[in-house]
Amino acid sequence: MTGKETSALVDKGALPKIVATNEKGVTMTLPNVEGQPSKSERGKALRQVIAAFVANIGTINTGLIFGFSAVVIPQLQAADTLIPVDESQSSWVASLSAIGTPIGCLISGYMMDTIGRKKALLLTEIPLIIGWIVIACATNVDMIYAGRVLTGFGSGMVGAPARVYTSEVTQPHLRGMLCALASTGISLGVLLQYTLGAFTSWKTLSAISASVPVVAFVLMLFMPETPNYLVTKNKPDQAMKSLAKLRGSTYNLEREVTQLQTFAQKSNQKKKLTTKETIQALLHPSCLKPFGILSLYFMMYQFSGVNTITFYAVEIFRDSGTTMDKYTCTIMLGLVRLIFTIIAAILLRRCGRRPLTFISGIGCGVTMIGLGTYLYFKKSWEEADPPIEPTATWFPVACIFIFTITCTLGFLVVPWVMIGELYPMKVRGIVGGFTTCMAHICVFIVVKTYPVLAHLLERHGAFILYGCISFVGTVFFYLCLPETKGKTLQEIEDYFSGRTKTLKKSKQLEATTAAPQLLAPEKNKLLP
Repeated sequence: MTGKETSALVDKGALPKIVATNEKGVTMTLPNVEGQPSKSERGKALRQVIAAFVANIGTINTGLIFGFSAVVIPQLQAADTLIPVDESQSSWVASLSAIGTPIGCLISGYMMDTIGRKKALLLTEIPLIIGWIVIACATNVDMIYAGRVLTGFGSGMVGAPARVYTSEVTQPHLRGMLCALASTGISLGVLLQYTLGAFTSWKTLSAISASVPVVAFVLMLFMPETPNYLVTKNKPDQAMKSLAKLRGSTYNLEREVTQLQTFAQKSNQKKKLTTKETIQALLHPSCLKPFGILSLYFMMYQFSGVNTITFYAVEIFRDSGTTMDKYTCTIMLGLVRLIFTIIAAILLRRCGRRPLTFISGIGCGVTMIGLGTYLYFKKSWEEADPPIEPTATWFPVACIFIFTITCTLGFLVVPWVMIGELYPMKVRGIVGGFTTCMAHICVFIVVKTYPVLAHLLERHGAFILYGCISFVGTVFFYLCLPETKGKTLQEIEDYFSGRTKTLKKSKQLEATTAAPQLLAPEKNKLLP
């Protein structure tokens, strides 16, 4: 085949290019069959980072909500408290935020697809502001309950829009890392709450927490709507303006808008779906398969004890028998969680979703069983006659810290990133809300039932059970979890809809650069 024939066969506008020089010094421009944009075709990374960062400021509130119960419950149980609570009331203070969260998740999914990602993010901040103010002004436990439900409601509303917005404004080479900003925001919120809670009263803590959604609201006013959403609403001119803000004026804006329009037409997304069409889309395998995978992912990782440690951190350190100050341990735990969330965001781009998930599953299983075993022996030492002084008090602390490190590397990041990746575009908002709803229902069940499990199985039995569930989850992840690293949103949707058989690179494609393979339009059209 001549050079002209080859040139005619290759769609020059469809593929990113790579400039290469052979051993004879001849420079050639080749299609980038790996599906990654060349440097000249990448948009302005800083603009995408800023947009993703602003969208995820609201997720800091989720961390503030998670960490609040760990510091407020010991204060409410203190002898000099203004609002005394018993053990049952304490469990409600811890878990009630998770009751409002699923409702917020469902509403946010509908809002995203109806009024847009940006407006949905703006509205999520309102219940958060009101909820924190109610808690700060509380004069009885019922007001704390009401504030926790409101903040949980706002937390549920912000989760899916933040992740979907991030996935739709970023290019594939940045998407995995920037989608992990939501998890980073949660970890930062937990750390802030643990740190401030060691030095301030819970009322002051609530007032400070109210400032975060205010900042998020103001900054989001200056961000553009996602080009994906604008294209689905048949607004290509506005999508072009949005892309110009996100990618820069030197970027090939027309090409990306054309690709988005082509994909929207292929998926029949430009017209508004009727109720019947929405239900059909939700029941389609391209939606049901990833929903089943992610729902089980959230269920498995929540029942491995992740949020039990987060919500009851101070109490667990106190009961572990460590000689270290429980508040110091809690602050260090929050710092470790934040550091390793950032590390996980970086590793997502290099290692992929599956390996990090396996690290979490195995690590959480080993450490929870280790912690439970130590608490079993500690109990027997205390019941001995005469009582035996506990030894190796560093061991339970090490188990908790290693547990936090391993779960943060995968469990606290991967499924949240995949919410923005796995679902078909036409119902991504709705089903993303359903998934976040499922996740927080699991949070409520785990947090509310921990005191019950600790009573029925004792604390050591509860942690051993969490460890066993983590191992079972690891087997499920190995068998069912797809690897989405480096894949475009279109490739992922094509896989779950059955248009392609696998997300893995074919051996034939890796072995050759023959022209017919370069021409596969569905494979090589890349969403930048």
